[in-house]
Amino acid sequence: MLVEFAGPKELGAHLRWPSTPEIILKRWTECPHTDEFERGRLSAPQWAQLFIQDWDVDLTPDAFLAKFTTWSRRVLPGAKELLEELRSRYRLAALSNSNELHWQRNASELRVLELFEFAISSHQVGLCKPHPDIYTIAVDRAQVSSAQSIIFFDDLAANVAAAQAAGMRAYQVRGVDELRARLVSERLL
Repeated sequence: MLVEFAGPKELGAHLRWPSTPEIILKRWTECPHTDEFERGRLSAPQWAQLFIQDWDVDLTPDAFLAKFTTWSRRVLPGAKELLEELRSRYRLAALSNSNELHWQRNASELRVLELFEFAISSHQVGLCKPHPDIYTIAVDRAQVSSAQSIIFFDDLAANVAAAQAAGMRAYQVRGVDELRARLVSERLL
């Protein structure tokens, strides 16, 4: 939601079958190997080998991983400014389905993680959104009296529904402009 993910577009150029970014993104979210990788249960080389076989990718595992690492492209325009504005008034945390390669890039190169008080990645805790337990981990880590005190934003409806089921106030937004508009409508900005 705050970082551009170029995977569906980039991957399409290396598939040996016709597809669209929408089809790729849907298949990506349902891919059991990617789920295992994002839960920290497969190493990057293990995942790459399985992924290129299952998806019929025209790259070697090493070449695929080199490209994959760059798919976490950039912090979206306006995202850092919005987070800095919010940080002066609220505690900020990130809960992300991610993997060791993108997490490292987001931390060291894109430096987006430093804008949050804390950040939790699926690969660190062995769970992906929308699993209910990942929201419990987030509530515990936030050290709040109730999940109701957390306002959660995500671009996927399933993740928003799971956050609501965990007791959070949760909203689906896509991109910085929708996030800002929702914050204004909730009188948080």
